[in-house]
Amino acid sequence: MYTTDQYEGMLAETITIQGHNGDTINAYYARPLGAGPFPGVVAIHHLPGWDEWYREATRRLAHHGFATISPDLYHRAGSGTPEDVAAKIRADGGVADDQVVGDLAGAMSYLRSMPYHNGKVGIWGTCSGGRHAFLTACRSQGFDAVVECWGGRVVASGDDLNAKQPVAPIDYTADLSCPILGIFGNDDKSPSPEQVDQHEAELKKHGKNYEFHRYDGAGHGFFYYDRPNYRQEQAVDGWKKLLGFFGTQLA
Repeated sequence: MYTTDQYEGMLAETITIQGHNGDTINAYYARPLGAGPFPGVVAIHHLPGWDEWYREATRRLAHHGFATISPDLYHRAGSGTPEDVAAKIRADGGVADDQVVGDLAGAMSYLRSMPYHNGKVGIWGTCSGGRHAFLTACRSQGFDAVVECWGGRVVASGDDLNAKQPVAPIDYTADLSCPILGIFGNDDKSPSPEQVDQHEAELKKHGKNYEFHRYDGAGHGFFYYDRPNYRQEQAVDGWKKLLGFFGTQLA
């Protein structure tokens, strides 16, 4: 139970970690102060980039008791504003799935190496980061829970597939080894409600532990308070679902 005289504090800083193929990449890291033990969360930024919203989300998770790391998946594209770097990434056709999975596995390893870690790690992302969260939870062993927020192109075919992203994440569903929470807006186009139906059907087919929440009146990115697609009521409830799910699965 929270009391007004209890101690609160956190450390938040930019660090470097070992990512795919041993590459050194930047990451933003926030954790509660104290001995712990604390569960860990890997937070995956969206295609708008490794931006301020994700730093704030990382600190928010730390405030709620999770040691949280958000690696810069675009580190190799060089320096610049999040918008400029994201534009480079778009022009280059995105980042390779193998590289992303390697970077996120490196972030998980960093959390597991900390002496105050409780032994459990969740993974969460929005937009392209939602896709990456599901993909990585399927392809990497060691995650204990995954939260996918409106992951675009989890269901993909044809022009959506290329040399960097050769397999639709939905095709890895059988390999998912942890519970998943999915959060979606019914006005979204990527993923569309029909694609969310396909995603859910595949999870059900393989007997996975899943929980999906779909919000009317919300489209893509409805958590982003700094963008026109923000939906306050749906976002507040979505955050409650996210924090409750991690609180249960990572305890």
